[in-house]
Amino acid sequence: MLYVAVRAARRAGDLIARAYDERDDLKISQKSDRDYVTDVDQRAEDIIVREISHHYPEHGIVAEEMGKRLRPDADIQWYIDPLDGTTNFIHGYPHFAVSIAAWKNGKPLLAVVHDPIRDETFEARNGGGAFLNRRRLRVSPQKNLDHAMFASGMPAYQRDSIDVFQQRMDVCMRNMDAYRRGGSAALDLAYVAAGRLDVYWEAGLRSWDIAAGYLLVQEAGGLATALNGSTIDLEQGDILAANPSLHPSMIRLLDVTK
Repeated sequence: MLYVAVRAARRAGDLIARAYDERDDLKISQKSDRDYVTDVDQRAEDIIVREISHHYPEHGIVAEEMGKRLRPDADIQWYIDPLDGTTNFIHGYPHFAVSIAAWKNGKPLLAVVHDPIRDETFEARNGGGAFLNRRRLRVSPQKNLDHAMFASGMPAYQRDSIDVFQQRMDVCMRNMDAYRRGGSAALDLAYVAAGRLDVYWEAGLRSWDIAAGYLLVQEAGGLATALNGSTIDLEQGDILAANPSLHPSMIRLLDVTK
């Protein structure tokens, strides 16, 4: 299954990389306020869905651009974001990725996050570790919050939560070393797995944004939970990812209700 996911991600990534150099011909639609989709998103998703459905016609599929779930009662569900970071892609900002994950009965089985511009493929299998282009990944060893670099953001469709977001950002900026805003949740989580970021948190994401990155972090020795430390709920979409040393401190820091 992991081989199929990697192949699908890389095929979709090849399409995206070619289209990136021809963005003047992009067809762009607005799904909602500040939330965009291009014909490239849709064509990349078609590639992935066809590949998975060919090999596993009995599996369920949850994909960003489909508008409906396929076989929602199946034990195994695939979560697909064909182009995580569409706004970056539109603007020519080279930070976006293909994200694919398979979960069985609410537990992650495998994950792939592929960056077609850097040709980096992050992959993980439950119990089998996390890898970047076949090199084993480990989360950052950072133990001090005041030396930690974190990433976060707020989805375009969560503008009504800006006050809480700003409170959390304020305490993080006052207590941590540096902040990065990547614009791709899948890549931010992959970067935590790779030790490039110490912490990533965000609220109100979609299931396909985090389903792959969640497993990458776990398999690289990190912790990924809801913001309050509870078990992650893909449908709620809140996530806090960090190494085991920083994770408890981040739960306390992000609790702006206290």
